Amino acid sequence: MAGPLEESAKVASGIVDALKAQPAVLALTLANFALLAFIFYALHGAATYRQKLLDQVFDNGQKVQDILSRCVVPEKRTEAVEEPHKPVD
Repeated sequence: MAGPLEESAKVASGIVDALKAQPAVLALTLANFALLAFIFYALHGAATYRQKLLDQVFDNGQKVQDILSRCVVPEKRTEAVEEPHKPVD
């Protein structure tokens, strides 16, 4: 079990040494993580806003449907009157 643990320690040590030699890489890595966090936050906020807006649209449609269902005008029924046929001259 010591083999994989020692190898991973060597890899981690190599990464730390490389980042010490080039601090710009460390800064860019941190900036990338910050950008990912910001994008996640922004998309989560947009999804929350979109869900709230959709809920309001559906509620508005339901209210309009309720109002229109109370305003039904009864149809006047007219029966067709059939006139007798006139003879052709």
